[in-house]
Amino acid sequence: MGKDDVVGVGDYEGAAAGWGALKAVADAVRGQMDIVKETRGLLSMNQPHGFDCPGCAWPDPKHTSSFEFCENGAKAVSWEATAKRTTPEFFAAHTVSELWKWSDFDLENEGRLTHPMAYDRATDRYLPISWDEALARIGATLRALPHPDMAEFYTSGRASNEAAFLYQLFVREYGTNNFPDCSNMCHEATSVGLPESIGVGKGTVTLEDFDHCDALFCIGHNPGTNHPRMLTTLREVAKRGVPIIVFNPLRERGLERFTSPQHPVEMLTLGSTPIASTYYQVKVGGDIALLKGIMKTLLALDAKSVADGGPGVLDRGFIKNHTAGIDELLADLDATSWDAIEAASGLSRLDIEFVGNIYAKAERVIINYGMGITQHRHGTGNVQQIANLLMLRGNIGREGAGISPLRGHSNVQGDRTVGITEVPNDELLDGIARVFGFDPPRHRGHNAIEAVEAIRDGRSKALVCLGGNLAVAMSDSEVTFKAMRNLDLAVHIATKLNRSHLLLAKQSFILPCLGRTELDVQATGPQSVTVEDSMSMVHASRGGLKPASEHLRSEPAIIAGMALATLPETRVGWANLVSDYGKIRDCIEAVFPEFADFNARIKQPGGFRLYVAASEREWLTPTRKANFFVYPGLDEDPRAANPAALTLTTIRSHDQYNTTIYGLNDRYRGITGRRDVVFVNERDLASRGLKHGDLVDVSVVSDVGSSPGERVMRNLTAVAYNIAQGSIAAYYPEANVLVALDHYDAESGTPSYKSTPVLLRASPSHEVLRRLVQAANE
Repeated sequence: MGKDDVVGVGDYEGAAAGWGALKAVADAVRGQMDIVKETRGLLSMNQPHGFDCPGCAWPDPKHTSSFEFCENGAKAVSWEATAKRTTPEFFAAHTVSELWKWSDFDLENEGRLTHPMAYDRATDRYLPISWDEALARIGATLRALPHPDMAEFYTSGRASNEAAFLYQLFVREYGTNNFPDCSNMCHEATSVGLPESIGVGKGTVTLEDFDHCDALFCIGHNPGTNHPRMLTTLREVAKRGVPIIVFNPLRERGLERFTSPQHPVEMLTLGSTPIASTYYQVKVGGDIALLKGIMKTLLALDAKSVADGGPGVLDRGFIKNHTAGIDELLADLDATSWDAIEAASGLSRLDIEFVGNIYAKAERVIINYGMGITQHRHGTGNVQQIANLLMLRGNIGREGAGISPLRGHSNVQGDRTVGITEVPNDELLDGIARVFGFDPPRHRGHNAIEAVEAIRDGRSKALVCLGGNLAVAMSDSEVTFKAMRNLDLAVHIATKLNRSHLLLAKQSFILPCLGRTELDVQATGPQSVTVEDSMSMVHASRGGLKPASEHLRSEPAIIAGMALATLPETRVGWANLVSDYGKIRDCIEAVFPEFADFNARIKQPGGFRLYVAASEREWLTPTRKANFFVYPGLDEDPRAANPAALTLTTIRSHDQYNTTIYGLNDRYRGITGRRDVVFVNERDLASRGLKHGDLVDVSVVSDVGSSPGERVMRNLTAVAYNIAQGSIAAYYPEANVLVALDHYDAESGTPSYKSTPVLLRASPSHEVLRRLVQAANE
């Protein structure tokens, strides 16, 4: 059966972006926005005096064009600035039980929330409520908890620095460090692994470094869908003739070729720029083996160079003066066999040695990585092995070289910078005590996994969510959904309705907030907020569109109102801070000295870069050196030893951003109008007696984290796809049901969304259908 013979499955022959992207932008704004908002909104995005894209965290170039946005950024804006409204009349017409049966797309597609709402159990409906009553009830319930640690406070990475700072201030004055946040589910392995390696949990490169690198590695990320504005940078690097080496289990169009909408010749001639000079399809979960193989190659090249009287390949000066732990790393690499590396990575020694030679010859190398590296049981190990590889040749702390983690949400890095963390350090807590006059709690709080476990076990009874869709984003949907229904209080600060709002506590509230595109007017006039991108650039963002409803409040105003309702003896001047966000920034600067002259510096076009010590070869580690870390073995999951096992990675479609589903198409992978598919290597299908288009069930290998019959996705359509053998892929968040809550990176707590051993079998319904067809033919 050919691809075109399966409904909604075909081939996409074009490059990334190009005319297909422009058509998708037009379709998105046509479906959601009016022409005035379309023009004012999109042309203000990522401009010096406009608003920051609510999508990805890729940096803005210094010289922005009038079209400094991508397809998915345009979708994000149209989704937020939609003309559609979810009003009290909508909730009056639909019970929560009815809405639960709606798709996630349909829930959000109803449009912007307009009024504060409270759930009424007698009618099974959300009913409108005044702001004063909602905040009073929330405050009373939080005060009534036996201990502050019985409440969880979630943060989405789209919250501004100002909102996030006020939020952590409120929660710490309340008395807990329970801050599950979206970073726990994406780049926590970076936040844990890099401080141990290089002293800071951030990347060391700037956008300008890409102008000077002479080799670029892309590992475990898909820019065409998840950070499309990066494609412009990759195009510029490729045009310079710099080798771009890609490692990814799936062939992704955005890593293969790109047609830039901002270059008329490419558009008019239907041309494109090749991106990857070399593309290797590493097995899902095989990154540790790959990285060790490249390092083994370097050591062999170094030994040969020295034996021939040469200088060697390793940067001995950097290693001697700036690092610790090299001997342990060398011993581990020596003990790792090539046979094991080939088996675990799915790549040949010849291919890995070819890459090692490219790396050895390059003087300035940048390594980019995404959640294909971090969302594993060994995510922290993956990150630290990347750091090891860079340090062997001194590729950290110099122009055109460094480590580049690719963040998802536009301010997930900034939220962590201003205090959203369950593991606060003394500098943060001492700063709060010094500036605000209260002693914040010193004990460790809950991350996302621990928060769900505490809610499941009845140890936490309240959940406040600053944006996001926590229950849907979390692993182990069945366990997580059940846990959320055990709460006494659930509060959701949101722009749109989503499934998490339908998981009802004894008291559930939806508090509608302004979006980033909208004008935020407080007592002193219109306000700006700030965000931090993946490369530590902080810049201002100011919306200009009329708010979706007169009843909306800004996130800082909602947080301040909640604090005043909860903390009768607060030491913080909440009303004063919210009247002028510049005063919030003054407080951020007082607590965090790296924000010196905060209000002045955000007036500069493009903002300013926070100090990243490792970029200057200052190592803020206990050893005052950058540290090589050994990861024992190659982390082959014991469940993968089952000869029938495949390793599942969850992926985003091109029509979504995290849990937000803009539509049911995945253009670059050839999927139209559906999400109920699983991508499988054709050989893996054939070895199981399956073929393209068959209905299949995917179930977890059951000896870890589940029992037989649990965690199954049924009746998915198998799509023969160019994916590494032994690996399969299904869409997030639907496939979260297959990821056990206790299947995560022990060091960072990151759920293992990207490597779960599973079994693939023909669905019983498919077998029934096959027999019916066979009988009809006979």
